Amino acid sequence: MKGGGLYSIIMIVVLFGLMYFMMIRPQKKQQQQWQNMINNLKKGDHVVTRGGLHGVIDSIDKANKTVTLDCDGIFLTFSLNAIGNVQSAPAAQQAQPAAKEEKTAEPAKEEKADSQAEDKETK
Repeated sequence: MKGGGLYSIIMIVVLFGLMYFMMIRPQKKQQQQWQNMINNLKKGDHVVTRGGLHGVIDSIDKANKTVTLDCDGIFLTFSLNAIGNVQSAPAAQQAQPAAKEEKTAEPAKEEKADSQAEDKETK
């Protein structure tokens, strides 16, 4: 009988140990990562709220724990707790719109040259 009681206590301790390593510890790590992300927010960061709204940070008020997001010209104020994650905008994505503008400008120049050549032929 005495050996059975000791075995039960050891099993309970092992179960609590497993619960800690499988549930509590990963949750604490995730919470710490989120807190670090919130502490490193700055103006201009692209964020997604927990509700799925995408925006760019316009201002951060650490005292009131709020953040103002610019969502296509509409400014919305959220609690810092509403920020789900920060999305990095790679330099390649930012350079693509500039490249597209150059490509659209070139055909316009060609069309202008073609129309000038046609004008000369008709005169």
